[in-house]
Amino acid sequence: MSKTTTSSKIPSSPWQKTQDSGTTGETACPIELHQQFASVVGQAFSLSGLLPQTARPMSPTEVERAARADPDAKPLNEGDLRRMKRTPRAKIIRRALALTQEEFASRYHMPLGTLRDWEQGRAEPDQPTQAYLTLIARDPDRVNRMLNTRSH
Repeated sequence: MSKTTTSSKIPSSPWQKTQDSGTTGETACPIELHQQFASVVGQAFSLSGLLPQTARPMSPTEVERAARADPDAKPLNEGDLRRMKRTPRAKIIRRALALTQEEFASRYHMPLGTLRDWEQGRAEPDQPTQAYLTLIARDPDRVNRMLNTRSH
């Protein structure tokens, strides 16, 4: 009887190397493959050449200059400002409080239709209402307590 031999050893663990006596060379274990891949990717995508070596605080003039040099951060001109829609203040306050239109109108005792008109830009709150919205924005819980707590 002849003893059978194989040209490659089967590893007892997937983390061990396998050796092939043929021309294919060495097959690396999963950990080595990961390390080799990581080193190649790390070299290919190294940020060391893109980032400044030492970070230092910038003066306001340098910040302004850098901002104006950025093509994606150009200042708005008058035409841009006229073209853009302004988000109504009532909507900003309501969203910051994470309330629906119905909840906001009910909690702060205002007509739902009026709130919708303000948010959709069909109407503007008058001056006393703007003051009321300012109070809500500054201390929403206190305004809610004052309006919705029954006194004995």
